Amino acid sequence: MAGRIPDKQWAMVIEKTGGPVEYKQIPVQKPGPDEVLVNIKYSGVCHTDLHAVNGDWPLPTKLPLVGGHEGAGVVVARGELVKDIEIGDHAGIKWLNGSCLSCDFCQTGDEPLCAKALLSGYTVDGSFQQYAIGKAAHVARIPKDVPLDAISPILCAGITVYKGLKESGARPGQTVAVVGAGGGLGSLACQYAKAMGLQVIGIDTGDEKAAMVKKLGAHTFVDFAKSSNVVKDVQAATEDGLGPHAVILVAVNEKPFQQATEYVRPRGTVIAIGLPAGAFLRAPVFETVIGVKTIKGSYVGNRKDTSEAIDFYRRGMINAPFKVIGMSELQKVYDMMHEGKIAGRYVVDTSK
Repeated sequence: MAGRIPDKQWAMVIEKTGGPVEYKQIPVQKPGPDEVLVNIKYSGVCHTDLHAVNGDWPLPTKLPLVGGHEGAGVVVARGELVKDIEIGDHAGIKWLNGSCLSCDFCQTGDEPLCAKALLSGYTVDGSFQQYAIGKAAHVARIPKDVPLDAISPILCAGITVYKGLKESGARPGQTVAVVGAGGGLGSLACQYAKAMGLQVIGIDTGDEKAAMVKKLGAHTFVDFAKSSNVVKDVQAATEDGLGPHAVILVAVNEKPFQQATEYVRPRGTVIAIGLPAGAFLRAPVFETVIGVKTIKGSYVGNRKDTSEAIDFYRRGMINAPFKVIGMSELQKVYDMMHEGKIAGRYVVDTSK
């Protein structure tokens, strides 16, 4: 162990589905044999955290629950079986807190699909606390030259959109449309797409988001609220007018999920990442078959995707915008998310 680990810590806790989120002291847990204890310095705030508070998904949450799954900090204790992480190393608590490591999915790099997966801030306590537990095999290894506040949003949002872009099969020089480009996931998707050599069309609404998305590397911005025909405008933004090769859906409402297959080009791929509550994917069968279009879901990345996503950031190719607030102010961020007024990414400082 490193230094003295306190018995109590500050955390943001929900006692019942629907909230509220309460800033309170709770015990510091001790790591099991295959686990590490990470002193969380910063944690990104993801829309999934709000879904967990509200119980939006058909998967029950742990209660009481400490949310958060983008925690970056310092390893302060480890179990006796952990040999490849040292006390003092920088590490991240991700959405995938642990998996069995032995099923078919885990053996083939699809550990997020493991039936026994542990989910940070959902089925186990997450990173909106000062000391968090993670399975040593799954915590992200963070280089010490990377700032912990800046890397925290990469631990879910960055990895997730990077995985989605890989799943799309889009190649350098091709065009990808990012729907919800001005939000937390979207702002990172634009960054990773550009870093991977793709042309980016940002789709969202509002002048502030338009300016941010273009600054992040999108060559075109389509404001869906101002557009009289989103399908035609998106297709017109591509060089040959046929539409983007891939669409990355990180929107928080249902309509864009219905619309994407209309403007993606023939043999294009629509990647669904965002999870609007109760939403459905629908597509016209004739146009989808004749156009040889693909519709895929993309979940979080595996351990290899994690190291690659972090390496993009370390090499200076990702400059994701974020704002730091005290952890005790987390409810304010949830309120902005609920009202659709959030732009960019928020990171909480666990010391405040």
